[in-house]
Amino acid sequence: MLPRTMQLILFGPPGIGKGTQSALLVERLGLKHVSTGDLLRGAIRGGTALGQQAKAFIDAGRLVPGALVRGIANERLAEIGYDNVILDGYPRTVEQAEWVDEDFAAAGHPITVVVSITGDNEVIVERLAARGRPDDAPDIVRKRLAVYAAETAPVEDHYRQAGLLVTVDGEGDVEEVYGRIVQAIESVLVER
Repeated sequence: MLPRTMQLILFGPPGIGKGTQSALLVERLGLKHVSTGDLLRGAIRGGTALGQQAKAFIDAGRLVPGALVRGIANERLAEIGYDNVILDGYPRTVEQAEWVDEDFAAAGHPITVVVSITGDNEVIVERLAARGRPDDAPDIVRKRLAVYAAETAPVEDHYRQAGLLVTVDGEGDVEEVYGRIVQAIESVLVER
C-alpha cells in the first residue's frame, strides 16, 4: 500500500521512458510533477529574473549553474508545496542532492524514495534513433548516455547509502514498467 503522500525522485537515462512513467505517477498517484528542464524553459519564456540569468548561460553554450537551478526549483516548490512531489531530472549532482535533502527536510517532507529506471544502452539507442530527431543520432545518444551515467552514478550512490534508492528495469511494456515502479516503492516503504 502506497502512502497518501510521498516525495519521489525519478532517475533514468535519456529515452528510458521517464516522461511516460512520470505522467502515469502523476495521474494515478496524484503526485505533482517538477521537471527542472520544464521549469528552466518556462522561466526563460516567462522572462523571470532567474529565467533571464539561465538564458544567458544557455545562449553562451554553458551549463546552468546548480545554484540557479536550485533557485528555479525552489520557486516552483514554494508554489506547489514540498509534499506529494515527483522530481524528474533533478538532482543531477551530489551537491544538488544534498540541497534537495536539506530543502525537503526543512519543509517537513523528506525524500521518501528514489527510483532509478535502467535499461540496455543499445536498446535505448535504437529506440531514440527511430524517433528521427537530430539529437537522436546513435553517436550523439551514446555520448548523452555516457554523460548521464557519469553524472548520475555519484547521486545514485548518495541515495543508495541513505537507503532510499531502488532500481527498476525500464524495458518492456509501459504498464509492466509502471507496475515494477509501484512494487519497488512499496518494497522500500515496507522495509522501513
